Parts: sequence; C-alpha cells; structure tokens
Amino acid sequence: MSSAPTQHDAHRHPAPPQATSATFIGMPDFPHAARKALANTQQRHNLAHATATIRAKRAQVVGEVEAWEDLRVAGAEAKDEALHHLPPYLEQLETNLISRGATVHWARDGAEANRIIVDLVRAKGAQEVVKVKSMTTQEIELNEALEAAGIDAWETDLAELIVQLGHDLPSHILVPAIHRNRAEIREIFLREMGQVGRPAPPDLTDEPARLAEAARLHLREKFLRATVAISGANFAIADTGTLVVVESEGNGRMCLTLPQTLISVVGVEKVLPSFADLGTMLQLLPRSSTGERMNPYTSMWTGVHDGDGPQEVHVVLLDNGRSHVLADELGRQALRCIRCSACLNVCPVYERAGGHAYGSVYPGPIGAVLNPALRGTGTPIDRSLPFASSLCGACFDACPVRIDIPAMLVDLRTQVVDESSRRSPEALGMKAAAWTFGDHRRLEAAQRAATLGSRVIGNRTIRSVPGLGAWTQARDVPTPPRETFRQWWARTHGDSESPEESS
Repeated sequence: MSSAPTQHDAHRHPAPPQATSATFIGMPDFPHAARKALANTQQRHNLAHATATIRAKRAQVVGEVEAWEDLRVAGAEAKDEALHHLPPYLEQLETNLISRGATVHWARDGAEANRIIVDLVRAKGAQEVVKVKSMTTQEIELNEALEAAGIDAWETDLAELIVQLGHDLPSHILVPAIHRNRAEIREIFLREMGQVGRPAPPDLTDEPARLAEAARLHLREKFLRATVAISGANFAIADTGTLVVVESEGNGRMCLTLPQTLISVVGVEKVLPSFADLGTMLQLLPRSSTGERMNPYTSMWTGVHDGDGPQEVHVVLLDNGRSHVLADELGRQALRCIRCSACLNVCPVYERAGGHAYGSVYPGPIGAVLNPALRGTGTPIDRSLPFASSLCGACFDACPVRIDIPAMLVDLRTQVVDESSRRSPEALGMKAAAWTFGDHRRLEAAQRAATLGSRVIGNRTIRSVPGLGAWTQARDVPTPPRETFRQWWARTHGDSESPEESS
C-alpha cells in the first residue's frame, strides 16, 4: 500500500475541480430556476431520453415480480419499524459495530460531521481521499469542507466524476450527470482530466465504452495511491452491524477494499432492524433505480477484518435534521426513502425542469418534500419546493417503499401558506378588516370613505391593488358604490330611524 502523497505529488495532481456554485442554498426559488432550465433545450432532450429509458427498463423488471405490491408493503413496514423505534436500533447498530472493531461517531449536523471527518483524515496524514458516491456527503457539503482543510476529495463514480470535472452540480439522485450527453462528456474529459491527473487519450470518441475506459484509467492511479476512503451506505443492519453499498461500476468496491482507512457517513434513517430485511430491499432497490434485477456490485462490511480490507473503520452516524422530520407523523415517511430515484424518473415536472432547479442534492418529488422537512422553509427555494409538483401521483405509484409524496406535498403547502400568511399583505388586510368590523362606528367611517373613493375613480375598473397584484391578475376588484346602504336609508327614510331599529 503506497504512502500518503508528498508535496511533490500534490503539485503534480492539483486539487479537484469544484462546482461553480459551492452550495445550492441561495439559488432562486423553483419557478425562477425552472424557467431558466426550460429554456435549455439540449438539457430537456437529454432528460427526456434518459428518464424514458430508465422507466422502460424498470417497468420490465418490476413486471416480472408477481408479488411486487407485497414487496413494497414489506419494504415500507421494515423502514417504519426502524423509524418508530429508532433509538434502540441505533444503539444496537453502534454496539455491533464497536464489537467488530469499528469506531462510531455521532454528528448532530453537517458541520459536526465535517469536523469529525477532517480530523480523522488529518490524523492519518493524508492529503487526499477517494470517495464512493454518497448523497449524504453531498448533503453536508463534505467536499467543500475537505477543500477548505487542504484535502483533495476525488469522486470515483463515473457520473460524479463527470459532474466534478465539469465544475457542475448533480441533477439526479442515481445519475448525477443525467443532464449531460455523450458529446458533452467527451469535451469535459478532454479539457479537464489532464488538469487533475492522467489525461484522456487525445483520440477519445463519445462511445460509452471509450468514455468509461478513459475514466477507469484516470481513476486507477487515485485508487492505488489513496490511503483514506470515504463512503456512505445504502443500508445499516442493526442486528449484525453490517453496512451495505450497492453500485453498478465497481469503483465503490475499490474504495471499500484498497485504502487502509475507511470513513462511512451514514444518515440515521439508513438503519434496518435485521439482516432478513435486507433481502426485501435488495429486490426493491435495483429494480426501482437502475432497472436491474440485481446490482452488479453489492458490498457489505462489518467492522475490521485482519489482513482483509481497511484496517481502520470509522462510522459517522448523522442526524442533520432527521430527528425533526421523525417527529412529524406524516412527514416521517420521507425517511423511508432508499434513494432509488424512481420518483424522479416518472415525474413530468422533473423531466422538464431538471434537477438543478430544486436547489438541493435531493431533486424531484422526494426532494420537494425532503428538503423543506430537513432544512425548514426559511429560504425562498425551500418555500417554493412543495409547489414544484402537479400532484399527479405518479411518484407514489413508483416508490418502492410507498412514500405518499402527494399527501406530504399538500401538507407542506398548507404549512408554507400558514407561515407566509402571518406576514403577507392579505394577512394584514384581514387584520385591518377584523378591526374595522369590530365596531359599527369604524365600519360606517370606512363605508363613507369608500364612497368618496368611488367619486374619485368614477366608473373605471380597478385592475390592480398594491400588495394584491397576484390576486388581481385573475379578477377585477369591485368598484366601490357611490352610496352605502346606510346613506341610502337616511336619504329615503330620514335620519329618525336606522335600518337596525326598523327591523
């Protein structure tokens, strides 16, 4: 096993390229981001072709399983069992991991997880790490934290490599570079690979086999050189302490076996009660994600094994808002998610807008519920996401663990409206109306003021009211009457008797 790279090595292999935007937060809200994405016709073509291909493959392999709905129910029940009794299952997982030689760390949020990981990498004297594709590490922006600490993080998944070399951001859970076509990938490889390692061959074509070969040769030197690897986990088995990663390329297997130190970042919702539950998940996940009966590579590791694989294993159990989601009786369904991306591939909104418009590493229907649940609705992008759906229900039909995304979207919409209404012009108007109607003298004064306004406006139609622009886009405001009922009564019946007294 080679040692950590020297200063000379670091000079020969510059830091990995970073995305032009270091974070999704701060992006415009979904309607504005989607409008820009809709104008990108090449991206829309790429997405339509890719999602249609995946949908067709999934439909074929799912159709082969007679008891598919029973499998869905079993998967949902296994996840719910873990979520409803999460503390004891996590403690069981920790006990079994430690008994088999792993070190367990607990992280409240992304910042704490990043500090733990940076300290672990520094303690090994490493200046670089190789990474298995991991949504969780993207969620906490680990690459940026490592870069700030002077540590290079190399993505080894082919699609993640494309995104990293392209100074881009992922746009799909399963296929982060789904918005790129083969010609674009070829140009990225030719332009960028030589800047951070072995260059792409000058005669590179856009044939998939040639592109994959260029990536394999580029990554091989990094696999053989790295002493620290970072992974996530698809599942964490409580009763055995086993972590599981499924993949299609073999890069994960290289990261999980070659380096001396392995750091796995695992969201607390990834726990499964028993090894028996894994059988259900390994039938649901590959069919729902890649349209395969079984993933080409399924790697499992349980602690440390002398002379076999990493000799130092660390597991970082991450909360990062998950406990908050768990407290929501309806919203906790989002924590069932096994990151298959089936909901993205059937969503008509995602297919047209793409993943970047969602402002998170979790795009599509699941992102529209998971992001506001994890992050709250304090930013424009998170407030807009529950409305980034037609509520057609295709996502629920496709979800292998039966997450009722449409119901959660409606619930989140209610929450957003309730929160925004407290400070909206409409809310202020309702408060003013309540004050006015609370006393007949104030109401009479308001009515008299309205008739004065009518005399100024005349017969013109009111088409816009400050603060109510969106409301008046679809309707006209009634013109105030020139005379109120009280004024008419006084004029026709005299001032001796009011309408109330007459009735």
